[in-house]
Amino acid sequence: MSKSIKIYIAVLVFILILILIGDYNKQKPIDWRPTYSVNDKIPFGLYVFDKEIGGILKKQKIERISNVTLYEYLDSKYDDDTLVETYNIQGTFVNISQENNIDDQSIKELMYFVSHGNNAFLSMANFPKPLLDSLKFEYSANLLQTENAAVWMANKKVSSKAYKSTSNIADYFSKIDTLNTTVLGYQGNPKKKKNINFIKVPYKNGYFFLHMYPVAFTNYNLLKKDRYQYAENVLSYIPKGNIFWYTKTHYNENISDSPLRYILSQPALKWAWYLFLIGMLIFMIFNAKRKQRVVPILQPLSNLTIDFTKTIGNLYYQEGDHKNIIDKKIIYFLEKIRTEYLIDTSKLDDEFIKKLQHKTGKEEKDIQELIFLINEHRNSYHASIEEDLIRINNAIEKILH
Repeated sequence: MSKSIKIYIAVLVFILILILIGDYNKQKPIDWRPTYSVNDKIPFGLYVFDKEIGGILKKQKIERISNVTLYEYLDSKYDDDTLVETYNIQGTFVNISQENNIDDQSIKELMYFVSHGNNAFLSMANFPKPLLDSLKFEYSANLLQTENAAVWMANKKVSSKAYKSTSNIADYFSKIDTLNTTVLGYQGNPKKKKNINFIKVPYKNGYFFLHMYPVAFTNYNLLKKDRYQYAENVLSYIPKGNIFWYTKTHYNENISDSPLRYILSQPALKWAWYLFLIGMLIFMIFNAKRKQRVVPILQPLSNLTIDFTKTIGNLYYQEGDHKNIIDKKIIYFLEKIRTEYLIDTSKLDDEFIKKLQHKTGKEEKDIQELIFLINEHRNSYHASIEEDLIRINNAIEKILH
């Protein structure tokens, strides 16, 4: 593992540790979405109610409907034989939601189901239009703050207690068919003004129980002191028999099928996933740069010319042919002057000395000494050939190096 990769990993681990330390004491924010889902433990979910409904509606068979629309479910239970033409199930349909989550076609099928001697309990803040027209009721909104709001039953024999609301309330039945509709509950301020929030409406051979305070069945309300008693009082009006609880909500329909659904739903896992992706992106960017290959160490080529010259020089020296060596050195020196400095070497006079001094920048006296020795050798004015070789070689070295 390269050093740079180790640095990247160390930085990512350090950042992750900082995030974990920052989130350690951080309180998880409360999810206040009104999902009304039986799977949600958040304040406005129905998880607690789903676990307790069997104890509230005792000795009643409860069937949950969640994978199909209400129309699909009821239509599959209808026997269209000309001698029968009725549903092969009997009981009460139950639906609890913040907003109406039942399409018009399903509502019409539900009304047909009720008309065959069945019942429907709907607790929601607004109702579908086909139901308003057929049952002749209207609803409005009158916002009451939590501290001034309460809910209670109309029949004192069921309960005479007013239960303080756990949230603001607004929606109520503003118009009903007083000849056929039975008022079962109220909301508002018991000492000042009350509004109808729970009614029973006959529809052919069955009944609709319409309730406008669905918050009563949420986790938040059921776990607050004695508020569960109000939910029990409301459900006590449901006739004995089979219960068909429609738990399909808009939130259920919008659940992603992504394999990362759970990871993205948990804040800690979500940030860990994002951090991993960012780290991989940084790693890829840095490693995308072209890396310099390792440059192999190449041994420089040996100068064969120098080796050859040394060999020849040693040969002449061993043979004692000093004069020949001096001649070769002078030839080599003059050839180098001609090729490198472009100076004519046919005449080694004062003019030559000045030109060579200007071109090389060497001391003029050193050049004069070398030219004197060369001329002296050529004229054979020497006492010791070996001594002349040493003097000429040293003089040439001063000029060429």
